[in-house]
Amino acid sequence: MIERLLSDLVACDSTNPDITPGGVGEAGIATIIATRLAAAGLEVDRYDVAPGRPNVVATLRGVGGGRRLMLCGHMDVVGALPEQFRPEVRDGRLYGRGAHDMKGGLAAAIVAVERLAASGEPLLGDVIVAALCDEEWRSIGAEELVRRTGADAAILPEPSNLEVITAHGGFSWHEITSHGVQAAGVEQDRGRDAIGKLGPILTAIRDLDRELERRPAASYGRGSIHASTITGGEQLPVYPSRCVVGIERCLIPGETWRGAEDELLAMIAATVAGDPQASFELTTIVGRDPVELGADEPVVALLVAAATAAMGGPPVVRGEIGWQDSGVLVDAGIPCVVFGPTGAGEHTDCEWVDLASVETCALVLEQVARAFCSSIG
Repeated sequence: MIERLLSDLVACDSTNPDITPGGVGEAGIATIIATRLAAAGLEVDRYDVAPGRPNVVATLRGVGGGRRLMLCGHMDVVGALPEQFRPEVRDGRLYGRGAHDMKGGLAAAIVAVERLAASGEPLLGDVIVAALCDEEWRSIGAEELVRRTGADAAILPEPSNLEVITAHGGFSWHEITSHGVQAAGVEQDRGRDAIGKLGPILTAIRDLDRELERRPAASYGRGSIHASTITGGEQLPVYPSRCVVGIERCLIPGETWRGAEDELLAMIAATVAGDPQASFELTTIVGRDPVELGADEPVVALLVAAATAAMGGPPVVRGEIGWQDSGVLVDAGIPCVVFGPTGAGEHTDCEWVDLASVETCALVLEQVARAFCSSIG
């Protein structure tokens, strides 16, 4: 059952158009998921977050009075060649774009709730499956979800090697635009080089990263900063009037994206103080703070217990440096823990997920939902 469903999900191109121009978006895969969950008897709400960019939120209704659990995953993938949307099974692994990140976990969540629905066992609380758009870029799907739908807790089945992730880092993306004066290359007295003016900023970014390397790190990684992209100039014999550097700041507990923004403003101020002709503009594209859940959160305790029973021993409980949609849910007051299947190669042409681990993930999600939603809220 899981292999067929996952193959269908991987075969459906859901490339995020904000990452890959011309990407088809999530409409096709949303139809597959909505149709399947409606057939299982869930109440399905499909709505566009942006044109052609839907969320699917399906609810298995409880009889009332119980806690609500959300199983939440994203449908979008990064760009790939057409052949990567042809799933292939070899040696217990399913290969294809999105198999690991995160259609394997999404398939596990769908199958888990289908089994709960088919069992006919009444639950007090609702079980919600939320399939979201745009996690790979700005998480507009998760942001719209928490505006519309609440829950007492959530599980995000992102890839985790069947380990329990209760904390993860944050990040922020920024652009610094340097403004110069366009002029012919021979007009030295008139031209102002926007690219050259960014030199001290790039040096300051390098120096800050070296400082961050010396600071105390989290158990799962350190804070960091780096220049990601740079664009500028019009043609060789012309002073460039504009140059833009893109910057990523990776955050750990104790750091915030607003603090990262302040670091960059301080860099700009110091550079302008040393060169009054320099002119810069800072834009923050997106900022997400780190997440930490306590081991005493009910959903964490139940997840650890269910994973222990399914795997014959306690799972690893850890943090991870990469940010995930769980941060949006936690910020909205929904405790969200990460638990997903095993695989590798996300965002590459050799992406795969272990099918046995997807089945184990589905079993654990089913058991947690049964336990969590059988308790009075």
